[in-house]
Amino acid sequence: MTLRGRLTAAFLVVVLGPVLLGALFVASTAAAVDRSRSTERLAVAASTVRTSVDALCQQLRATADAVALNGDPSAAANQLVSRGLAAAVLITDVTGRVTYASAGAPSTPWRDCSGTGETQPGPVRALAARVDLRDRAGALLGTVAAAQLVDPAFVTRLAAVTGVAVTLLGGAGSDRVTHTTESREVRDAVLAAAGAVDSERVTETHDGRYVRRIGPSSGQPLPLVLSVPSERPPGLHVTLLGAVVLAGLLAVLTAWRLARVTTRPLVELASAVDRVAYGDLTARVPVRSRDELGRLAAAFNRMTRETGSYVAALTSSRDQLRGHLAVLGDTLASTHDLQRILRVILHSAIAATGARAGAVLLVEAGGVLAAQCSEGLDGRWPDGDPDEPQTLRVPVGVGVVGAVAATGEPQRGRMEPTEVPDGEPRCRTYVAVPFATPGGPAAPTGTPAADEAGTPASALGVLALYDRVGADEFDDDDLVTLRTFAGHAAVAVENVRVHEEAQRLSLTDPLTGLWNYRYLRESIRREVERASRFGRMLSVLALDLDRFKDVNDTYGHAAGDTVLAEFARRVRGEIREVDLAFRQGGEEFVLLLPETDARGAAIVAERLGAAVREAPIAVEAYAGPVMVTVSVGIAVYPDHGSTGREVLEAADDALYAAKAAGRDTYRVAEVRPDVPTRELQVLAGALSPPDGLPRAGRQVQAHREPGGHARSEPAVGVPESSPPGSAHARPEGADDPAADAVEGARAGPDAARPGPGGGASSGPHPPRQSRGR
Repeated sequence: MTLRGRLTAAFLVVVLGPVLLGALFVASTAAAVDRSRSTERLAVAASTVRTSVDALCQQLRATADAVALNGDPSAAANQLVSRGLAAAVLITDVTGRVTYASAGAPSTPWRDCSGTGETQPGPVRALAARVDLRDRAGALLGTVAAAQLVDPAFVTRLAAVTGVAVTLLGGAGSDRVTHTTESREVRDAVLAAAGAVDSERVTETHDGRYVRRIGPSSGQPLPLVLSVPSERPPGLHVTLLGAVVLAGLLAVLTAWRLARVTTRPLVELASAVDRVAYGDLTARVPVRSRDELGRLAAAFNRMTRETGSYVAALTSSRDQLRGHLAVLGDTLASTHDLQRILRVILHSAIAATGARAGAVLLVEAGGVLAAQCSEGLDGRWPDGDPDEPQTLRVPVGVGVVGAVAATGEPQRGRMEPTEVPDGEPRCRTYVAVPFATPGGPAAPTGTPAADEAGTPASALGVLALYDRVGADEFDDDDLVTLRTFAGHAAVAVENVRVHEEAQRLSLTDPLTGLWNYRYLRESIRREVERASRFGRMLSVLALDLDRFKDVNDTYGHAAGDTVLAEFARRVRGEIREVDLAFRQGGEEFVLLLPETDARGAAIVAERLGAAVREAPIAVEAYAGPVMVTVSVGIAVYPDHGSTGREVLEAADDALYAAKAAGRDTYRVAEVRPDVPTRELQVLAGALSPPDGLPRAGRQVQAHREPGGHARSEPAVGVPESSPPGSAHARPEGADDPAADAVEGARAGPDAARPGPGGGASSGPHPPRQSRGR
């Protein structure tokens, strides 16, 4: 079948399929709803008929009882008949002889209400209820029967009560009509449908009426047929059929026109493509429209024009590629942005080999290859949602790339869809090359140079490419090219790691792991600028271990190093993650507490003093622990200086004051007269600014008087300007709610006091310290 025929057939299926299904659904739904409603109406009518007949039988039974209990049965019978409670009364003796019959009584036998009496083959004339006639001694004298005529009026009343058409048959097993309310046009169809069922099931006539047959049965001795007309709209099927036919004609015309307009440019394009396949690059396609097909024709024409010039250029460009790669490698080796390096390497490798997708994977801790950068892998995962991005992670030794990393040998080939290893993307062709540290080729798996995970000791990762353009397998030239890129990747990864380690060592103290003095100068300048920009406070704490020279002289420098390292660990455990800790030199340390006022800094100083004082430091090779204490000097920007150097000098002066005060305490620096200070107005009753962070200037606490009015006064224990000796060794009100409020303000809205081992510490990333190092 041609493309035009397939498009026409597909359009017809798409259009006519829903139309036909919709028509069938509407027809079946309408029929089901109509049958359900009619069945429900007939069920209600049958229940009403039973109720009406039962009520009539109860009335007749009561009439017969009244006659049987009366001393003069004949007089009682005449009276009850005259009152209309029964159409006739019949009294018989024990032999069955009639002893009394009311005037105008219908001919017998009558249909008994209990349904157990003799059933006459002819039409039903009357419905009767019988009771025994006994004397005062209880001896049976005969029977009394009270009857009601079953005539057209009776059937009409039943039809009026039930709301359906009612037909009274001639007798049990007879289809002859005694009385009916059906019209002559539908009577035969109703009787035929009723005669086809032998139970009370609902059936349907050919003209759309629903029929149900009830009785005779216990409690309902009359053989009746009930019917209701269908509620379906007239001509529904004809209307649906006409709509389907009209939709089919329109669909055929539209499909033919659409297929013709669509396939004509494609036929022309296919002819031109055949010419190009045989080497005729002068083939052109006429552009007949501005739609997608028109743009496709224009793109084909542009492609053929440019392909001619590209063929000559590609012939020479491949020979020059390797020279360009050497220059590219030198450029990449001088860059320290690892992600950028790997992206450039991957893009260059994909462009050089004509691959559709690829990834660069590095070996992580635990022997797992993780993709650091990838391209074109979306939609290639055999499991999971194809629209949801996934990360290529493969254990070393598992799958294609895992085997390459484990053995150190490159692999290339073709892969069937059923052979895709777990965790790797789908592909038809692949090539994977390992790369290792420069000058250190990967050792075979199983040798002493291999680690526990089976990864060669010098292996860094794998460069993998998938699905070469044209569905051809990667060849040996691609493998050589990819080895060159892998070598550049190894040099770049090693250079970045060496650079990061050198940067970390240049900014951290090797003994304590804290930041060093070099990074202190940069950090205090940056934090002061931040505090000035946002109107925040910055507290600087200068710490010095008391009489540390005695520790070195008594226990030796090795013990002193142990004390310094343990002190640094305790400092990290008492500060927040945003705080910075430095070793200035020897036993001197500095803390920077952003967004912290003097009261918050005093709380930290007290906590640090208690952490050192209350737990002596154990030193190996000595019998007892080493007792040390710490003196702390506190200075706050901008109260004690307008620059980082001035604040640090003020903290040093406060440290000397703490030393002079007897050590193992802290002092707050004196506010310098030449430093301009300005009090920020705070609304009465406000405990803190809206963001919960301390502001530069005088702190204001809100207190509520007994009468309910709020008053503002300076925060207790936080001096605005005090001499070095006037600071308290313990903050005033440390146990009251005001101190807790200040501590909360020091921590800020997003910071929590870290537990032991938490807080700030040194790390390889200079801007912020990371927890747990």
